[in-house]
Amino acid sequence: MKWRYSREVMERYFNDPEYRKSARKKKKRTTRNKRAFRFGIITALVVLLTGYVFYVISGLPSLEELENPKPELATRVLSADGQIIDQFFMKNRALADLKEVPHYVVQALISTEDKKFYSHWGLDPLRIMSAMAIDIIHMRAKEGASTITQQLARNLYLNQDVTLTRKIREAITAVQIERTYTKQEILAMYLNDVYFGRGSYGIESASQLYFDESSSDLTLPQAALLIGMLRSPGRYDPLDHPSRAMAVRNIVLKNLLDDEKISEATYKEARKAPLDIKYHGPSTGLAPHFVEMVRQELERKAEKYGFDIYRDGLTVYTTLDSRMQQYADQAVDQHIQEYQKMFDSRWNWKANQATLWSAVDKAIKDTPQYHDAANEAERKAIYKSLRSSPAFVDSVKKAEQTIQVGFVCIDPKTGYIKALVGASNYRQFRYGLNHVTQIERQPGSAFKPFVYTVAIDNGYAPSYKLLNQPVTVIMPDGTRWSPRNADGEFDGEVTLRNALKYSINVVAVRAIQEIAPINQVIEYAHRMGITTYIPPYASIAIGTASVVPIQLVSAYGVFANEGVLTKPISILRIEDKNGNVIEQNHMQATEVLSKQTAYLMTDMLRGVINGGTGSRIRNYFYLDAAGKTGTTQNFADAWFVGYTPQLVAGAWVGFDDDRVHFTDWDGQGGRAAAPIWGIFMKDVYDDKDIGLPISSFVQPDGVVTATICAQTGMLATEFCPQKITEIFNSKYLPPVCNVHTSPNQQAGSQPSGKIGY
Repeated sequence: MKWRYSREVMERYFNDPEYRKSARKKKKRTTRNKRAFRFGIITALVVLLTGYVFYVISGLPSLEELENPKPELATRVLSADGQIIDQFFMKNRALADLKEVPHYVVQALISTEDKKFYSHWGLDPLRIMSAMAIDIIHMRAKEGASTITQQLARNLYLNQDVTLTRKIREAITAVQIERTYTKQEILAMYLNDVYFGRGSYGIESASQLYFDESSSDLTLPQAALLIGMLRSPGRYDPLDHPSRAMAVRNIVLKNLLDDEKISEATYKEARKAPLDIKYHGPSTGLAPHFVEMVRQELERKAEKYGFDIYRDGLTVYTTLDSRMQQYADQAVDQHIQEYQKMFDSRWNWKANQATLWSAVDKAIKDTPQYHDAANEAERKAIYKSLRSSPAFVDSVKKAEQTIQVGFVCIDPKTGYIKALVGASNYRQFRYGLNHVTQIERQPGSAFKPFVYTVAIDNGYAPSYKLLNQPVTVIMPDGTRWSPRNADGEFDGEVTLRNALKYSINVVAVRAIQEIAPINQVIEYAHRMGITTYIPPYASIAIGTASVVPIQLVSAYGVFANEGVLTKPISILRIEDKNGNVIEQNHMQATEVLSKQTAYLMTDMLRGVINGGTGSRIRNYFYLDAAGKTGTTQNFADAWFVGYTPQLVAGAWVGFDDDRVHFTDWDGQGGRAAAPIWGIFMKDVYDDKDIGLPISSFVQPDGVVTATICAQTGMLATEFCPQKITEIFNSKYLPPVCNVHTSPNQQAGSQPSGKIGY
């Protein structure tokens, strides 16, 4: 034993009582300090450990969360004919019923992921120790030890962080899950939650994604592949890495063989099977603008009902018919491809330099780099660079001269939107401008039916005549406006029927001046579903007031539906993940015209197709139909809106920049828009699966057919030299001709001022 102190110190300690007393006090003080220090350390460790325990516990799921797990489910959007047209999700997941899933799916899962699943209580201690030993040997995390229950705990309630805290929470949560649920319930939750790659969560979504079928129809090789992918969905992706996918599938099959879940013969047969991938990814083409319209409507309803369209697994039943939608896409593609080539060969940017550079300047200011520039000097540099870039200018040219389309088809009796194409480049721009619902354009002559509807409702017959002669209108600012006919020609008197059939401008203007008052026309247009502002000017007779395409199409549906307006709707029903109805939508119908007026207008609009400005329709479609063309000034907008007894549809064709326009008669509604309607209707009515009946418009009671004098418009006598057949509202039948009353009387002129002629 070595002395800690020197001889002198020891002698002083034994010989000097005061020194000895002081030394003892110092020793006691030192001992107390050491004890206090140790106590402080222990206390701090206890506090830290207690805090950590509380921290771990605070991150555990509550009892309510354990009993009511809420996996994120994809919202499905279904067409009226039962097709999934799109999904909204953060995680693409659909629920499967474990009772309907083939037994070998569960067997493959247990054989591969957790052989002792039915015997452990959430944790497998031996497996954990074995994994730890392997990890220590390799000096890295190499072997996984999580049971199926632990994986479920992590996926449902925790995160994927590789930390001690998360692992402790995972273990505790796994035990709690085992205490809360049966083994079958745990398997069902796991298979409905686990990630299979490419945005799909759950066995049902994965089955649909990779094999285009339900999980209930999975074959043994398909099931083995999906279970094998759970190790690393990206590494074993069957599209990107088919050889790896094949290898991991065969490992799962071998596991089943080793566990005596399948026979040797079944194993060998399954190994020979090809991957047989039928990838069915998210929709990229069918009705993207319609789907976006539905999404926006769901977002508006979310606040009212408290659902989350990206997580709550809703099922949304829509009005869209996927077959009609495909025909609409085809009609637009077929017509616009031809028309785009024609337009590109005729449009001259050299003659439209002001439009070009104005468009270039706007495009530059819309670029992210210009918008995010730090200062004015940087913006000027970007502006100069892009303006002098041939590639950028060419891209602007291409965008500017792209012909755009808005096409929509509606069931006039229900208001159900059956097909919608929001743009000519609909495949590339899902969230781009919807040219059916988001633009306002002048309808041109497609507005004229509102004028003639007022005239008919006011008692004037289709045979009533107005002068086809130049007319001058004094505008509110004192200027004079003299409308011209499209062909630049004028003649004598023209019946309302022929004025509409051949779209004669000056007669429409005379009608709004003489027999269809402006304010009444505006009121009728609004009553029939047009909500945009219509100024009280005579020029509205030829369509100078802007309208929204879907509203114009819906308004024409009033004629097809015997005077009843049904507002367009896109969503029929919304259900939650359990099939409970959240909202059920019904048609909103309002009678706005009499059946007699609606039919008289239909009969007049038949003439537009049968020999009038819309006769190009007959190159494609032969059944009973009615409609009207529309062409605006400088051929900027082309329209055709028409209907059959079952469907009303309309096409707008034009450009996003209205300074770009068709150059001549190729921009007329009958050429630029009507073919889309004709192609679509032919394909729809030819499709036996859709099964639309071949029928004609039904003449209602109160509409009568009469023979009239072609000269006077009165009911013909036996002495009238020229007679025609016309239909009338029975309330407004004209009197008997008082000019041709005997063989000797000469032909006279039409009496003036008499309603009904």
